[in-house]
Parts: sequence; structure tokens; C-alpha cells
Amino acid sequence: MGRIPQNFIDELIARADIVEIIGARVPLKKAGREYKACCPFHDEKTPSFSVSPDKQFYHCFGCGKHGTVLGFLMDYDHMAFPEAVEELATRLGLEIPREITAGSGAARRSDEPLYELMARVAACYAQCLAREARARDYLAERGLAAETIERFAIGYAPNSWNEVLRRFGASDADRQRLADAGLIVERERGPTQGSERHYDRFRDRIMFPIRDARGRVLGFGGRIIDAGEPKYLNSPETVLFHKGRELYGIYETRRSRPSLTRVVVVEGYMDVVRLHQAGVDYALATLGTATTPEHFRRIFRLVPAVVFAFDGDRAGRAAAWRALQQALPEAREGREIRFLFLPEGHDPDTLVGAEGREAFEQRLQGALPLSEYLVRELSEQSELAHADGRARFAESARPLFAKVPEGVYRELLLERLAEVVGLAPARLDELWASGRGPTPAGQAAPAARTAAARAASHSATGAGRGSLVRQAIVRLLRYPAIAGEVSPEERAGLEASEEAGMGLLRELLDNLREQPAQIPAQVIERWTGREGAEWLQKLLEREEVITDAAVAAGELRGALVKLADQAAGRRLEALEAKSRTGSLAPQELEEFHRLIMRLRHRDARGG
Repeated sequence: MGRIPQNFIDELIARADIVEIIGARVPLKKAGREYKACCPFHDEKTPSFSVSPDKQFYHCFGCGKHGTVLGFLMDYDHMAFPEAVEELATRLGLEIPREITAGSGAARRSDEPLYELMARVAACYAQCLAREARARDYLAERGLAAETIERFAIGYAPNSWNEVLRRFGASDADRQRLADAGLIVERERGPTQGSERHYDRFRDRIMFPIRDARGRVLGFGGRIIDAGEPKYLNSPETVLFHKGRELYGIYETRRSRPSLTRVVVVEGYMDVVRLHQAGVDYALATLGTATTPEHFRRIFRLVPAVVFAFDGDRAGRAAAWRALQQALPEAREGREIRFLFLPEGHDPDTLVGAEGREAFEQRLQGALPLSEYLVRELSEQSELAHADGRARFAESARPLFAKVPEGVYRELLLERLAEVVGLAPARLDELWASGRGPTPAGQAAPAARTAAARAASHSATGAGRGSLVRQAIVRLLRYPAIAGEVSPEERAGLEASEEAGMGLLRELLDNLREQPAQIPAQVIERWTGREGAEWLQKLLEREEVITDAAVAAGELRGALVKLADQAAGRRLEALEAKSRTGSLAPQELEEFHRLIMRLRHRDARGG
């Protein structure tokens, strides 16, 4: 599947009416230049949800939710980004273009025929299951009802090397599509032409179609019936299927629970199916891979709370610890992440079969919060009865704590960790900020990253209202087209500046000069998921008195010149200091004179 071009996303943002889209779902009332409503994302009696038609942006002053029209569709309708783009494009009567990747046969064709092919193959596997008593008996032994098998479209891949190939691979073009979908494999040696070059990937396996949130089949997971390896075989990475992004059961969960409050994440297909059958119909599974940041983003677009259920054995504990490390950057106020460890010898499939739904959900209620799981694991590695052990605990916790984003949750976690160490939170934070103690090889000191993040936050969010960097970013956000009025010389003058937030300003300026934007929401959407996105959104939420684009352009260029002059002044001071302790190299001497002339010119113009 080719990538959606950025200029098309920009066009969607520019052409969509955010008031119309949100107004169809939330009762908006005009209030000055904006529209107000009670927030659809949290309970409130006094409206704090605001929609700006000028900025094409929404923001809730109560819970902090904010974003563009695409972000609203993702949050409110629980859509993935491609689904939100498709929804908006359909509403506007636009066809979604795709960027063609060089050398990719799949990218040269429409994705839709591949979706159709996957649906037909899934139906074929379902028909094969109906004819194969051995496969049906296996599912019955595992406790699956006929209704559940139909609901999850479970099927069977016959014990044949060419069943799918024979049915769906009549021509070279058909076989290429089967290969693009990951359904057949090319032989390493043998015939070079025709169907004999390939064989079916899945043979004699129970087949679990992996569907996206819209119900389209992206790939398959196949479980062997008798003994053999591998026990589970997944589709390979294809233009449709990316296992680090997808969650098994998301389609069935959304159909069962239109209004979700939490999900439970398990490890296997059968775990998901059995839990749904038992009434725990909000279970999802990662697809034979560790939980990834993309998984977390998808989960938190659906719900504010997630429980990870792991087997109680060594492998389960290892998987849980990996999930915790991936979860830390996503841990913040408004979200709840818990960990459940099952009794030895049980997985969710067998446990819900033995205990039933109510008992299993009681276990979910008692799952460990992320903070307590973190403390428990680190405590087991340290002897907390003496100072040495507590110091070891603190050193182990430091790089993990550094992954948690700034906010209320981070402060509360600091209090919990400080309680274990036996220090005041401020003192522990101070010691970590000082960089005392060893830092893992190849990793910047967490305290340094924390200090840098706070400095960037201070500058970008306007805690220092006089910041030139902040002034420049605000004007670029409000009137992004003015980036084109910045001269190459003015842009080059920023390279030497080390002001807090300067990296974001340079990146923003370069992006808007290369790909011009017209409205703030286009910039916000481009920056989604990138470093600095939160700061840009917070800046856009603030009301700024900027009369028009011409004024903003003048103020932007003035701020850039001042920033360049400040950097030049600091460099000149450094060269002067060096000249007092030794001689300057020829190139440094040349730079010294050039800087003097620059600053004299500045003084002459009244800077």
C-alpha cells in the first residue's frame, strides 16, 4: 500500500469544515469567533470544549484533548489514521492518491484488489473447515462454539501444497497478487515459470483471519493442529499487513462494544477468541511480536485503560517487562496501564474456560498498576533493607523514569519511587538531575534529557513570554505561508543559535518553505507523532493578538535577525576569550573580523 502524500493530507485539512464534522456529532453553539460545547471526551456540566473555524482546530480546556479534524475522527470514532483520511476524502468526494515506491510491484496496483483477494481466500478457508472433520473436532476440543467460529471467520488451510495456488493463481498476474498478499512462497530452486514456481504458505493449519477495524482481511495466523513447528505461522509483512501495527480482535471488539472503556491485551489468537466467547469481548492480541509504540497509540485512541494479561511463567514475565518499557513513554494522566499475571500453567484461554467470565474479570480488577509493577520488579533485584540496595534500586529506576513524559503522572511516579528509596521526591529528582552515578553506555544522562525537555517546554509553551524563538514559532503557526518570505540569509543565520526550542523552529521553517501550508491545522497534522508536536499544539491553543499576515511576517523576520545577532555576539565573545589565552587560527581570525563587521552593521541599523 503506497503512502498517502502529505500534500493530499494538507488539502483534506484545508477543504474540510471542522465545525461541520464535529457539529454532526456534538451539539455546538456559536460563541464569538469560536464554537463551544460540553466535551465529548469527559463528563462536564459547563462547556469547555472549543472549536476554532479559523485555526481548524479543537481544544478542551477541561481534559486537554485537542487536534485537527482528522484527530477528532480518530479520537471520537475510534478510527486509525488511514480510516480517518478515507472517511474525510469520501465526504469531500476525493480519491486518495498513493505514492508509488520504486521497485514495488504491489505499489503499482490498487490495494483494493488485494483486499478482495484476501476476503475470497478467507471464505475459501472457511469452506475447507466445513469439509474437514478433523479440524472441526480440534476446535470443538478447544471449546469453541459454532457461533464463535463464524464470528471470527475461522477457517482451515488444507494439507496441500497448492490449494490456494490452484484456486486463485491461474495467471502470472494472479500469482503475483498472491505473492504480494503473502499467500504463496517462491521456491528456492526448481521451475522458473508457471504455477510450479510457487507453493502455498499455509498448509494443514487452523486459519485466523487478521482484520482491520473495518473488517478487511489483512493477513492470517495459522495454528498447527497436531505436533509440529512452528506452532503458529503468521503472514509475512506485506503492503496490507504490518504485524507491529495490527491488533487481532480489534474488528470484533469494536462491533461488540461500540462504547469501550478498557481493553485487555493477551498473547494468542485462541486467547482472544475464548475470552470473547466467554463474554470478555474487549480482548485484543499482538501478533507474535512484542507490544510496540504503534500498538500503544492505537490502543489509547480506542480507550483510556489497558490491562496486559501474561502467563505467569518466565517467558510471560519477560514479555511483561518488555511491554512495561514500551509503555513508559505513553504513561500520562488520563491513561491507566495495568499488568495481570496468570496462575502457573494457565493462559487466558484455559483460565477463562476453568473459571468463567466473572472470576476472570475479578482478576482484571486486581491487576497491578504500571507504577506498582515497576516498583515490584526493581525491588526484587535489590535488597531494600540497606542503603546499598536502595541506591541500586534508584540507579535501576533512573533510566526507566526518564522515559515518562512530563506531567502529573511523572510527578506521582517520582513520589512513589522516592518513597521506596527513602528520600524526599525533590531530593531524588535533584540527585538524578545532577547526573550522579553511572549512566548506561551509549545513553545520554536521563537528567540531561529531562532538563532539556523542561527548557524546551518553558520556551515553547510561553512560560517565558519574551522568548524570540517562541515569538517566531507562534507567527509561523498562525500564518504558515509567511515562511516563504524568509530569505536564505535570514534562515542561515539561525544555524549557530543554541536557544532553547531552536531545533524545532529551524525544522518548522524548513518544512514550511519546502512544502507551503495555508492554515494552522495543516502544520499541526504534519507534526503529529513528531518531537515538538505537543508544544506546537499548546501554542496554538493560546490566544495571540496578531493582526494579519503582513504584520506576522515582519515580526517573524525581526525575531530571526535578532536570534542570529545574539548567536553572532556569543561566538564573538568566545573568540575574544580564546585570543586572550593564545593565538587564533587563520580561519578563526577571519571569522572574528566577519563577526565584528556584522555586529557593527547591526548597531548602525539600530539593532
